[in-house]
Amino acid sequence: MDTAAVTMTVVTALLTGSAAVFYLIGHEYPKTQADMKGIPRRFVRVLGLLLAAGTAGLLAGLAVPWLGRLAAAGLILYFVGAIVAHLRVGSRNVIGAVVFLAASVTTLALSLG
Repeated sequence: MDTAAVTMTVVTALLTGSAAVFYLIGHEYPKTQADMKGIPRRFVRVLGLLLAAGTAGLLAGLAVPWLGRLAAAGLILYFVGAIVAHLRVGSRNVIGAVVFLAASVTTLALSLG
């Protein structure tokens, strides 16, 4: 794995890991986002666990590349779903999800190259 791929993997893991922490500690922001999107609050912890699993998979991918690729692909699906959830309720505030999506796509692309 080259330097760019490792760097992007670590950056993406930092982004998704920090988001996972906010979801898992019960911070108010993920709860208000869930309310706005019509997602029951009981799923906030599940979403946090998905982010944490993706983060762990990215980091494990530094040693086992196929695992990192699968984690990046899973995070891509996660953030596409987040964007769709925003658009479904008429919210155009998708910049955060787009940044996370771009980081995940870049990580996957670099890991394949």
